[in-house]
Amino acid sequence: MDTLPTIVMLLGASVVSVIAFRSLNLPPVLGYLLVGAIIGPHAADLVGGLTGAQHLAEFGVVFLMFSIGLEFSLPKLYAMKRIVFGLGLLQVVLTLAVVTAIVTTLGMSWQEGVALGGALAMSSTAVLTKLLTERLELDKAHGREVMGVLLFQDIAVVPLLILIPSFSETPERMATMMGLAMLKAVLVLSVVLFFGQRLMSRWFFIVARGKSAELFMLNVLLITLGLAYLTEVAGLSLALGAFVAGILISETQYRHHVEEDIKPFRDVLMGLFFVTIGMMLDVSLVIANAPLVLGVLGALLIVKFALVLGLSRLFGSTFGGAMRTGLWLCAGGEFGFVLLAEMRHLKLVPSAVLQAVLAALVLSMLLAPLIAQYSNQIVLRFAASEWLMRSMQMTQLAAKTMNTEQHVVICGYGRTGQYLARFMEQENVAYLALDLDPERIREATAAGENVIYGDAVRRETLAAAGVARASVLIISFAEARTSERVLEHVREINPALPVVVRTLDEKDLDALLHAGAAEVVPETLETSMVLASHALRHLGVPHAQVLEHFRQTRIGHYRTLRGFFHGESDAEEDTLDAEEARLHSILLTDGAHAVGRTLGELALDKHVVEVTAVRRRNVRTLEPSADTHLGAGDVVVLLGTPSALAAAEERILRG
Repeated sequence: MDTLPTIVMLLGASVVSVIAFRSLNLPPVLGYLLVGAIIGPHAADLVGGLTGAQHLAEFGVVFLMFSIGLEFSLPKLYAMKRIVFGLGLLQVVLTLAVVTAIVTTLGMSWQEGVALGGALAMSSTAVLTKLLTERLELDKAHGREVMGVLLFQDIAVVPLLILIPSFSETPERMATMMGLAMLKAVLVLSVVLFFGQRLMSRWFFIVARGKSAELFMLNVLLITLGLAYLTEVAGLSLALGAFVAGILISETQYRHHVEEDIKPFRDVLMGLFFVTIGMMLDVSLVIANAPLVLGVLGALLIVKFALVLGLSRLFGSTFGGAMRTGLWLCAGGEFGFVLLAEMRHLKLVPSAVLQAVLAALVLSMLLAPLIAQYSNQIVLRFAASEWLMRSMQMTQLAAKTMNTEQHVVICGYGRTGQYLARFMEQENVAYLALDLDPERIREATAAGENVIYGDAVRRETLAAAGVARASVLIISFAEARTSERVLEHVREINPALPVVVRTLDEKDLDALLHAGAAEVVPETLETSMVLASHALRHLGVPHAQVLEHFRQTRIGHYRTLRGFFHGESDAEEDTLDAEEARLHSILLTDGAHAVGRTLGELALDKHVVEVTAVRRRNVRTLEPSADTHLGAGDVVVLLGTPSALAAAEERILRG
């Protein structure tokens, strides 16, 4: 119990820092590092004697490697083999070679150079994947290259975690340890992967047949920690066993369920791990050696950028595309901290050097979102060919729409966009589709489809697509934030143009309508309406009556359908956003504050929480008014976010 106040303080500081960093749109990992630096032994020293936390934090790496194993897919690797084992392999190897050359020139050993090179070669999978997804750049040329390199970096961590411990030994002992470690790794991987795949599928089938969430969770923990323990007993790392466990499960049908189950453990323990990494940071030493830290940071960004730029050009990218890939990958990543922690444990690198590299990695991760945000401006500033290519794309796009008026612009030519295009073609309506997948565009244009390469999020692309002369614009992808950016540009070019937007559910409906959408189509609600129409037709309800009901529902922006009752299965599957509106029923018992009062007298803020129905003696009143009186035994149905519902329930029951 002596450590309980420290743990509470640690949790509180972590929560506050992560909230702050998320509000600044920065990675939460930086918040954990900051907390560790502040409370660590080199600053406030508030965690003296809390060695158990550091041992617990090691499991964060175990679950992180397990998650990487889950993402490990042989078909995926084969499809991207040129980028992964070409560009990715060369990026890691050349970074190791350059860092080793620099380090040995400065008088350090080659072992230290390889270890530091491994840490500096890594980029942040979590940060860059999130940024690529948000900016819709996963399907762009540089997006595919970035993902391929990140995939190889994740795989490369496994041999590095086996290799680095041997560097603390004598040369003869090191060679023996490396040979034995590699032999053990090959044997373990061969046996487990050869025999384990079929066994794992059968075992998970037996566990899943129990239909118990607790049993399934216990089984996942058993597999993960059990294999980690076996590899440690074999003289290898815990992380390797967890990685193998992830690989085994990745090929089963339970992969996604396992991924959701393990996520809370991974995120919490990884947060604790990064706090312990932050505790390694000696801020006073970093400030005293600021020139060294800035030198390492500058060298990291410049060397990795130059290497990736050259390699990307070697693999056929344009100068502009290679620049983008280099800019995205030049910063450090979370696996760099994992390798630094291993080096510190082995006392492989001098403390001053370790501190400088650690501080440089932290600063580079702070800069990574900014570099990604301004990458296009940087490329356009220094890559003359990029201006020419952009101009040619816009000219080609404008030429296609020059003599076209009252056409339909479809943003996104995925499955939904292609179905829309076929409907337009059947009705002889002219359309132009914009998409960013070169392979999809090549196939479609060869078949005579009117689709062209273009980023709908860019204002100049929309202008060249003839938005000023179009009759309607359809956003067929379901990313709400990206749709809002498209709507912003459309309002500037042609404010009168009606825009129809697709979204997954009603969560973003109001925001998109406020952003200027003429119609928002939530998939889940529309699917329910189509199912209802078929069912009502079989029940003999007149088709015209059903259509009128649906028309009124759409006119009211699906108000009567919004929200759903949250159940235990939603929490288990982690499918519900913490701030997504939901329905909640409140039974009014004798003595409740609302009994004898009207809804108007309760003064509930309609913009925060809404009373959708009142049920009295088995009669349900939909959309009650402010004059509706409430009595004991009534059930009030509310719609709002969890926090708003809690506040409204307190007001209704207690005043």
